[in-house]
Amino acid sequence: CKAAATIVGRVEKLLPQGPRLRAGCLAEASPEDLRACGVSGNKQRALKDLAEKALAGVVPAVQELQQLDDEALVARLTAVRGIGRWTVEMMLIFRLGRADVLPVDDLGVRRGAEILLGRKRALKPRRLAEIGQRWAPFRTLASLYLWRIADFPREAAVKRSQD
Repeated sequence: CKAAATIVGRVEKLLPQGPRLRAGCLAEASPEDLRACGVSGNKQRALKDLAEKALAGVVPAVQELQQLDDEALVARLTAVRGIGRWTVEMMLIFRLGRADVLPVDDLGVRRGAEILLGRKRALKPRRLAEIGQRWAPFRTLASLYLWRIADFPREAAVKRSQD
């Protein structure tokens, strides 16, 4: 999004170390300066919490990310204000390339599974997790297919799955 990129650019200019944001500089940035960059009060609180937790070692360093298992990353990162399980799962899939992630709270994944399985009503996340066990250790691939299935109107998706 262009607006978000503009705000990030302003924050990067505000902080002295250049294009890569460091937790210490972010933690020390004043609310007034961040507000002038376009960062809302709620996002400021989230950024400050992220910086504090990074400094405290709760947020793993980049080189540590690949070494931690999925649930350990979920536990550590969801301790940060504004970061939920879904956000971490998207990072696991799209940034870390993890092969066995099924984001059962994602509406697109749930809708795709509902169509694939011929359900009239949405699956509950717990039930989808149970069904998804059979797709291990390739649940990320299943998620990608489920998102794609959800992109089609129901009738087209059902017809394609029957072909």
